[in-house]
Amino acid sequence: MPTIYLETIIKAPVDRVFDLARSIDLHMISTKETNEKEIAGKTSGLINLNETVTWRAKHFGIYQKLSVRITRMQRPFLFEDKMLSGAFKSMEHVHRFEEFPGGTKMFDEFTFSAPLGPLGKLAERLFLTKYMKRFLVIRNQELKDIAESEKWKKLLTIN
Repeated sequence: MPTIYLETIIKAPVDRVFDLARSIDLHMISTKETNEKEIAGKTSGLINLNETVTWRAKHFGIYQKLSVRITRMQRPFLFEDKMLSGAFKSMEHVHRFEEFPGGTKMFDEFTFSAPLGPLGKLAERLFLTKYMKRFLVIRNQELKDIAESEKWKKLLTIN
């Protein structure tokens, strides 16, 4: 199973970064490229422990659904979401946050497995891992831009 590790330095307090990372509204902003929309479960605001969300998004020219549950949360330093159903065989995303002088280090550990046995393994190696890494990097850059500007106030004060 491929695992993608990312570290993003954000010049904002850990509480703000943690809350933005679990914001349904920010997720939709950061995934505009795939036209991601929430269609079931938690549909706005901040997702919490044991809550679910189902997303509909266009990947590789095909609309797909992905349902996840928040399975672990230690505010403001960690939360984890796991796939309940979707295009992957399995998917887990651990989000960790560490304070440092002047900001927050945000860590992503994204582990997934493609369906279809050997064909899925080939897809992971040829393009899927690169695609998912790019997806996460774009999302993290949007989160960073919002957290480091005044835009975060609009997203976190509506909750």
